[in-house]
Amino acid sequence: MNDDSSIGTLATRLRDEVTRLRAGDRLPSSRTLTERYKVSPVTVSRALSALSAEGLIVTRPGSGTYVAERPVSATGPPDFDWQAVALGDRTVDATGVSAMLPIPPEGTIALSGGYLHPSLQPVRALAAAAGRAIRRQVSWERPPPSGIPELRAWFARSVGPEITADDVLITNGGQAALSTALRALLPPGASLLVESPTYPGVLVAARAAGLHPVPVPVDREGVRPDLLAEAFAMTGARVFYCQPTFHNPTGVVLTAERRDQVLSVARAAGAFVIEDDYARHLGITPGPQPLITLDRDGTVVHLTSLTKITAPSMRIAAVVARGPVAERLRSTQLVDTFFPARPLQETAVELVSSPAWTRHLSATRSALRRRRDVLVAAVARELPAAGVTPPPGGMHLWLRLPQGLDEQAITHAAERAGVMVSGGRPYYPAEPPGPRLRLSYSVAANETELVEGVRRVAQAFSKIT
Repeated sequence: MNDDSSIGTLATRLRDEVTRLRAGDRLPSSRTLTERYKVSPVTVSRALSALSAEGLIVTRPGSGTYVAERPVSATGPPDFDWQAVALGDRTVDATGVSAMLPIPPEGTIALSGGYLHPSLQPVRALAAAAGRAIRRQVSWERPPPSGIPELRAWFARSVGPEITADDVLITNGGQAALSTALRALLPPGASLLVESPTYPGVLVAARAAGLHPVPVPVDREGVRPDLLAEAFAMTGARVFYCQPTFHNPTGVVLTAERRDQVLSVARAAGAFVIEDDYARHLGITPGPQPLITLDRDGTVVHLTSLTKITAPSMRIAAVVARGPVAERLRSTQLVDTFFPARPLQETAVELVSSPAWTRHLSATRSALRRRRDVLVAAVARELPAAGVTPPPGGMHLWLRLPQGLDEQAITHAAERAGVMVSGGRPYYPAEPPGPRLRLSYSVAANETELVEGVRRVAQAFSKIT
């Protein structure tokens, strides 16, 4: 018996025996080991060779096999202190995104998160699309660096009539698209104008790239163009990041008048606008056309994704850009990751080309409307002191709490009560105007959980106030 499994089994047994011996102790002879473990001499020889390669034993010809001297580091914890000097003082703080990806403990209701509950995801349609895609040989071939033509063409049609497939770059999800855009458009040390509040992922990505986020306030009509112009003038910034449709976290939609004004302000500053259209398919009521459809000068770099409307691991998104910036974006992604995996791109094409896609969009919008209305009613009933405006799309309610409350204390008390919510502080690039909470209506298992979750938040609220 000298197959690999026998060798591995014997090596494991001998390894355990060696750890109980002291350095310099002699192991039994090969003949003794053969008889003790009922294996062949070849198996013993190969198992001992494996332990010798690991540095656990040494063989002395004519004398026998002995336990090797153990390295000093094996008797104590390793010392990694030297890395502090090598790494320097630059840090990458992922708190803003890691806080968005928690797994709720058993029995905890999730009112925090940015994806659809599995019951809302098109799991069967995705599985069927993936099955069709991976059976094709072409799915395992190298894709064009900008993405497969069929997927680029679909994104172009979904964004606007004047967008072509040549304007589209397929990326590994929305966060990758955002990071690529920031690094392609701005050098380290530059200022980046952002809405305030804004998506925490852009703050994390910007700071990791050495950029300085500068807040521009948002009201019920979206970002204020007058303050945007002032921020461009004060900072000399060349990029403004925004979510003009179903803004995260407020749900606000930038008005038609302000859309024109934002583009005019950016053109006057000679700056780009990064339009993050993450929630295009999550509209409870139809949203306006993307900013890029109003742009004739290459001002807008448009980001859109399939992840939010499908499933977390459907990491397929697109960047739409025209002019020299498009080549800069393609080159940046090529250097970083070459290209997104072709099987996932082919799966995306299969999904959006099937009848199941339109059915999924319709069902999801209806479900989100019901969930939003249930959550709004529960907040009005259980938390009357919290101000909230029902959003026309997206996944979240943005609660304004009474001044003076400690939102962190509330989030911790809510967690102890068995419900996860998001405090407002991470959504502000600078000092927040007051305490806020973000409640998600897409993550809970059902509407009953939404009601119970708000009841638990109210319970925590009462203990703090």
